[in-house]
Amino acid sequence: MATAGPEMYRKEKSLPLKSSSAALYNNLSVLSAPGRGLACFSTVHGPSLNLVSVAEDGSGFSQRQLQAKEGGMAVSSPLLTQAAWCVLPSRVLLVLTSQRGIQMYEADGSTMVYWHALDVTEHPPAHSVFARGIAAAGERFICVGTSSGLVLVFDIPPKGTNVTVSEVLDQHRDAITDIAAELGRAPEGAGDLVTADDAGSLCVWSSGEEFALLCKIPALGCSCSSVRLWQGVVAAGYGDGQIRLFEAATGVLHVAISAHARWIYALDLAPQTGKLLSGAEDSFVHVWKLSRNPDKDDIEIQHCHSECVTDTQVCGARFCDPQGNSFAVTGYDLSEIFRYSRAP
Repeated sequence: MATAGPEMYRKEKSLPLKSSSAALYNNLSVLSAPGRGLACFSTVHGPSLNLVSVAEDGSGFSQRQLQAKEGGMAVSSPLLTQAAWCVLPSRVLLVLTSQRGIQMYEADGSTMVYWHALDVTEHPPAHSVFARGIAAAGERFICVGTSSGLVLVFDIPPKGTNVTVSEVLDQHRDAITDIAAELGRAPEGAGDLVTADDAGSLCVWSSGEEFALLCKIPALGCSCSSVRLWQGVVAAGYGDGQIRLFEAATGVLHVAISAHARWIYALDLAPQTGKLLSGAEDSFVHVWKLSRNPDKDDIEIQHCHSECVTDTQVCGARFCDPQGNSFAVTGYDLSEIFRYSRAP
């Protein structure tokens, strides 16, 4: 690992939330809508989702809460476990996971498109049931993980509500923690989907009409909370504070660095530059830069920037643009989203 020249990010005006963020992995999602001049942010707290929309010119913002709904005659609202915008070529959906199922909404949260109930009878009585891990994959799929280790592949129509489960991926034996995909950028044969679980195992897949398992990366003694893909590189964040970089085609470990002093809760990647963002329980957010060294057939990582979010257990961190020029952070019991952007 090398240290790059400092990339200075400065703190922008923070965004207030109607309720604080829960201590959940990857508890921040960002949707940039340049055509509309908007940036949208979401975090989960209990049965509700905080939604904040901000004008990119800084002229104003709006916020509201989306309450978890579900089919049937439920007595209580389910606790949400994650929310993420899934950007497909034909449409954008807001996907929510909970203790009872998977909900898909139009991007603004106004209309529910689809509801999928989890089958409680598949689980042993003492085990909690939930869905977690959300990613758009390929041209028309959305993949969602479950507490039983299954990954459900939903086939999404260009419009309308005719969503179907086209496949179930069953290579994991522990609860799914996170799923990441690389849309249209994965090198030939490298795989474009990675799934992670509570034991720390990773599976790399090639998406298509049928999903094919390319390789399994065995558990390394602690949970893998967050994964990302970039140009055939798997970046994984773990409970021991380490970031590990693997070759997506083969599962070969290239880099392992002690990035944080405590549990990593979130990773994100800027696809156009290879910048990696990590946030953890230790109150720190780091910006890294990934690169491939073709001469050595190796993957390199450089440290670019650190930000201490004082007295905050960071649980969500996301870049706000594909270049990685700005990022947003939230933390457990924090009723705001902090934003940072590169100094000109």
